[in-house]
Amino acid sequence: MTTPPSSRGARQQRQQRQQRQQRQQLIVDHVLAQGDATVSELVELTGVSLMTVHRDVAELADRGILRKYHGGVSAQPSMVFESSSDFRLHAHTDEKRALARAALRFVAPGTSVMLDDSTSALALARLLPEVGPLTVVTNYRLITEELRSAEGIRLICVGGEYSRTHDSWIGLPALDMISGISVDLSVLSTSGITAGMTFHQEQEIVSIKRATRQAGATSVLLMDHSKVGRRALHRLESVDSFDHVLLTGPVDEELLREMRELTDVRVVETE
Repeated sequence: MTTPPSSRGARQQRQQRQQRQQRQQLIVDHVLAQGDATVSELVELTGVSLMTVHRDVAELADRGILRKYHGGVSAQPSMVFESSSDFRLHAHTDEKRALARAALRFVAPGTSVMLDDSTSALALARLLPEVGPLTVVTNYRLITEELRSAEGIRLICVGGEYSRTHDSWIGLPALDMISGISVDLSVLSTSGITAGMTFHQEQEIVSIKRATRQAGATSVLLMDHSKVGRRALHRLESVDSFDHVLLTGPVDEELLREMRELTDVRVVETE
């Protein structure tokens, strides 16, 4: 019995879709590991045509996973573009764990904590079951996954428009919800900090992070050394808006002195 043409066509479409997904995952894994890649490098990696690679890269860029530039693709942040959540998960992990351990000292049992969609806040979220009971508010999907089964954690999830790049919920619904909540402690990170100002690449994320900082009676900013002395397109909050700033070194001594004139700044040793 022969297979009807319609069945063969459907099977071929499934195979092509699966091949495209596998090829795009290969591209993503390579770029996340290397930080960036040229188009010719991706052609050699995947073994497909230049046109096919261009289509794959365009689709991944539209989904917010990678960022296109002339002749290549990048997962690294720039002054204008934030890196994806997937890339940030694999960057400076030891420093983020050290920052999280230092930030845990500000968390007391029975209190409420708001965490932003940073991977530094995610590192802290993994430690929170040690403290409980706690109420935790977040717009970051990975934090909800981390804490949804944790005993002693009352979890409040912020909804809104889902961002694939940040793997979090943003937009006006998220902003309205965050603005209507008051917590004991807010913990967040951002893309850059100078002696007097913090920065982020995206205006919409700036609004969410401002509301997150303002929701806390006490606010803690977590910054690994790669962000110190760096700017981005949009100003977020002045350094003295945060009650505590935790950094990993090395940090320029003059920069550190200027920051300490504005607020409590602590340099955390990496394990």
